[in-house]
Amino acid sequence: MFVYPLAEIFPGVRRFKIPLTRDQTMLLMAAFNEILLGLETYIAHLISGTIVPFEWIPIIFGPVAGVLLIIAGLLAQRNRPRATVIATIVFLASIAVGLLGAYFHMVRAIRPYAPTGGIVSVPLLVWAPPVLGPLTFALIGLLGISAAWKEDPPDSGTLLLLRGRRIRLPYSKTRAYFFITGMGALATVISSVLDHARTDFSNPWLWFATAIGVFAAVVAVYMGATERPNRWDYLTYLVAMLLMILAGVLGLGFHIGRDLTSEGVIVFERFLRIAPPLAPMLFADIGAIGLIALLSPEE
Repeated sequence: MFVYPLAEIFPGVRRFKIPLTRDQTMLLMAAFNEILLGLETYIAHLISGTIVPFEWIPIIFGPVAGVLLIIAGLLAQRNRPRATVIATIVFLASIAVGLLGAYFHMVRAIRPYAPTGGIVSVPLLVWAPPVLGPLTFALIGLLGISAAWKEDPPDSGTLLLLRGRRIRLPYSKTRAYFFITGMGALATVISSVLDHARTDFSNPWLWFATAIGVFAAVVAVYMGATERPNRWDYLTYLVAMLLMILAGVLGLGFHIGRDLTSEGVIVFERFLRIAPPLAPMLFADIGAIGLIALLSPEE
């Protein structure tokens, strides 16, 4: 008998039928994220004034990957194995793009010919392009691969591969989603701390977002590591994800307020160079992914 995480908190939800399965919802979320990542990368790289050839890779890949995933989702209604293969190739490419981007960003934060002790420093990591930013592509790739392959029976950790082959994982897909959510929350809060270190954390609300990110990461990893969470564990996890969404929405409001002029006029250049509006929504994005993980594992 599989565990329906959300029903462990609210037993009445078993009576409601959701039109999409949990994995379908995850794949749709992954497609949406790929498109947004391409857009966000384009906006972030506009700051330099010139987009070099390598920087076009994630910009083009994001929307193309999102469209391919939507096509694979439509194809899955008739030929799921073929759709799964297409989605897996896209997600493997997404992981490669993320790792490649992290390498390029890391190179910008290293001074190989500097004196000992100055090759890598905290100020360099703070002011260089965000090292963890491109890894979001890799995180979405891991999430998507987890969602693409059918788990049979549900919550068993056994994935159904091509031609009836099966592979047994050390933990269920639900626990894998919890681990991925924890990794996402941790990467988000570290990236946020490095970005806001430039402002010396002068805004007290930054401490709220940091605390929420750390709390969500710890709770999500705990849920993944626990074989039999109880109702209060699920409830704590639900609260953590809702707080992540709240932190993202509040951050969006603060960033927009920071970008507006004193007369409330919108100047596009300020949205590029002062406080990027989409950045805080990564908190909300991870929170939403975490909530989807609570849906029923049944296909």
